[in-house]
This record gives sequence, C-alpha cells and structure tokens, in this order.
Amino acid sequence: MVDQRFFPFAGPVTLEALTSAFPSISVSDDADLQAEIAGASEIDAARPGDVVLAAGVKYLHQLGESKAGFVLTGKDLAERVPQHMIALVSERPHQCFVDVLDWLYPKSRRRFSLNLEPDDLGPAEIEEGARVAPSAILGRGAEIGAGTVIGANAVIGPNVAIGRNCEIGANSVIECALIGDSVVLHPNVSIGTRGFGWLEHGRANVKIPQLGRAILQSGVEVGPNSTIDRGALGDTTIGENTKLGNLVVIGHNCRIGRNCLFAPTVGLAGSTYVGDGVLMGAGVGSVGHVSVGDNSVVYARAAVTKDWPANSKIIGAPAQDAKDFWHELAAIRRLRRGGKS
Repeated sequence: MVDQRFFPFAGPVTLEALTSAFPSISVSDDADLQAEIAGASEIDAARPGDVVLAAGVKYLHQLGESKAGFVLTGKDLAERVPQHMIALVSERPHQCFVDVLDWLYPKSRRRFSLNLEPDDLGPAEIEEGARVAPSAILGRGAEIGAGTVIGANAVIGPNVAIGRNCEIGANSVIECALIGDSVVLHPNVSIGTRGFGWLEHGRANVKIPQLGRAILQSGVEVGPNSTIDRGALGDTTIGENTKLGNLVVIGHNCRIGRNCLFAPTVGLAGSTYVGDGVLMGAGVGSVGHVSVGDNSVVYARAAVTKDWPANSKIIGAPAQDAKDFWHELAAIRRLRRGGKS
C-alpha cells in the first residue's frame, strides 16, 4: 500500500475515468464503471479498492487470497482472475501499470528531498532536546524526536519521521522513510532512495515508479556511504538492532530481520529476505527474490542465488553448503596430487 504522506493520491477515481485516460485498457461489459479505485498496492497487502498487477502466471496463486478490487493483467490471464475482482486487460500490462501509477500518484506531488516545501504541510516538528546542525535541511512535515542529533549538511525529506536519541551523520539524505529510536546513521548514508527498477531492459530502460518506504526499526546502525532503497509499492525494512557496515547496499523491497550483522560491501538485490540473527561477511551479494533463514552464516564473497533454510552455513559463488564446498575443494586437491590423500 502506497503511503500518501510521501506519495499523494490523485483520486479516488472511477473505473470509467481510468479507462477513459487509458483507452488501451479493456474491461468486461458487465463491469461497474462507477466503481472507485482507492489506490495501488502489492497483491498481498491490497485493500478492496486497490488496483494490483498480475503480469504473469506466478502472480495467480496470490490473487485468490488478495482483497484487491482491480487487477491489471494480460489477455492470456484475464479469464483466471477471481470473480471478486475486476480485470483490467492490457496487451502490455507491466508497462501499462507503470503509466497508471504515474497517473494515480503524480510525479509533481511526490515528497522527496528535492521537494522540501510542499504547500500543504506545516513546518518540521522538533522535540525538545533534539539538536540540528545549522547547515542541515529539514523538509516540511518532518518529525525529529528528543535527543536526536542531525549532523551538518544532512537532508531530511518531507514527512520523514525520526525517533528519539538517533544520530544522523553529516551529509546523509533521508526521504520516504520512518526511523525508530536509537538509530545511528554514519556520514554519507542514503535512506529511502529510489530503487533500481526498470522495464524494457537494454532498449528503452523505462523507469518503474518506486512508491514504497524505507523503515529502520529501533537500534539499527548503518555504516558510512551505505544505501537503503525504498520499496517499489511496499516497504524495505531493517529489523531491530541490525548493524550494517560501510558501503552496504540494500535493494528495494528487501526485508532484513532483527539482530543481523552485515560486514562492509554487502549488496542485496531487490526482494531479498533475510531472517533474524544472520551474519553476512564482506562482499556477500544476492540475486533478487531469494531468502536466507534465521541464524545463518554467509561467508565473505558468497553469491546467494537460491533460498536457504534457517541455520545454514554457505560459501562460494554460487553459494553452496559450507561442508560441501570444503569437501569438493579437498577432492580437487587430491586430484591435483594424482589421487593421493
């Protein structure tokens, strides 16, 4: 669900208005054209008035349990849309969904660090005991908790909420984010930046709107020059007491659990899910849409390319079970010595 504190909605709008704005979208003859669209969302978080995207078969199993009222999909899947939803049919559903998002949440109204003074917001609220460097910039509607220190040249976007007793380092930028208590951001950290999402790769590189948030729970620490992207439609979350080293990159829609430790230069692609108490060594990377279970250890430079259960110990590129890795390495060494142990 898109948070309208950061991405004001142009609606509600009727189905008739949407189909008039996008003639390429077709609906069944018995669809209620006066039905109201209340927003856009991910399938699993949708409300009855929300529009969601189902651009492939992989989405169908989620639709049956979704509360969405509208689903944008292709002709090949239109007949398989649940009866409680109105199917919006397009020949290019993914590209059409991008256009619909930009229409429902106009770019000119989005509240980023480059748009610090929306007319409809009051001044930033700073609790007694917070300290803000003279050169720091606070967007309208921002909230800063007691005991928090905002360093020199930091930029806090509109409506960003930062809890109590936090440390926000010099030159850091925070937008589209909610920050808990006792969070430490070292210098030059970027929170809530636009995720790396594109369509028509290598041809037109069409930007996918990133309308989610970044949420850092209490006790999180983020090392210098690290970046945490906001979600595409949902949230990117960092769990309580998790610590990230220098130059860590967390992609959009990642979910990181509590009490994790990530060494410097970890880089996780979008929608990577990490459980509680996970340790990642320096240089670990992941492809998108994979998970690492609770209390796992991922050794330095490992490349995570598939799901791993709780208590895993993995190493290598592509990553594999650590015991298998060392057994295979020992076997190769024996072969090199002519089979001698």
